[in-house]
Amino acid sequence: MDLGLKDKAYIVTGATRGLGLAAARELAADGARVLISGRTQQAVDAAVTELNTLGTAHGLVADNAAPDTAERLIAEAHDRFGRLDGILISVGGPQAGPVETTPESAWRDAFESVFLGALRIARTAAADLRSGGVIGFVLSSSVRQPIPGLGISNGLRPGLAMAAKALADELGPRGIRVLGLLPARIDTDRVRELDSLTPDPAAARAQHSADIPLGRYGTPEEFGRVAAFLLSPAASYLTGIMVPVDGGALRSL
Repeated sequence: MDLGLKDKAYIVTGATRGLGLAAARELAADGARVLISGRTQQAVDAAVTELNTLGTAHGLVADNAAPDTAERLIAEAHDRFGRLDGILISVGGPQAGPVETTPESAWRDAFESVFLGALRIARTAAADLRSGGVIGFVLSSSVRQPIPGLGISNGLRPGLAMAAKALADELGPRGIRVLGLLPARIDTDRVRELDSLTPDPAAARAQHSADIPLGRYGTPEEFGRVAAFLLSPAASYLTGIMVPVDGGALRSL
């Protein structure tokens, strides 16, 4: 199936590793032009070099939490591509820990990047996008089901998902779609790091795998393909939805 991505232009934030990079790979491989962001020049340069073996990519050093990041991203996309067709807003996972003992400073920092920074970028993109544009959020299965030991994610992700749902209602009349992806145990550095916080990482992975109907962790490539489809014109009648990419782990509808 032709996703209709050829020569489209997308921004993917937090795309120097993990799920953001996986999505950028699939977009570039299918003909889209991609602007990625990350926090360090070295990481951005390495990711751009890889992506340019697949298609056309440029990079910008930017932190989602910085107040000027949203405007810088949109301006760079227009400078590089002369257009913007969509954006995927991905951020690194917040500090792990239970609600009871995670310090307030960690909650505040995460709110700036995970929630407020993401919302600022989405609102700035919404003002620029035209009919057919799309805004995607990389969220978490914690939107629907709390994850033990990830108090901040459990607190912030559902609120951002509801804001995205409301934004879909607001932007729908302009032909702009808004949606979210809910990854669970995808085999990224972040998930391996979380497993390593347990007394026995191998046993933790085995237990999590046993709780997934497909019996294994997902691959970044599997997530990236779903993201590329949802951002593409082929998904033009999908908006306001939260799509689990979890191997069936979530038990809710």
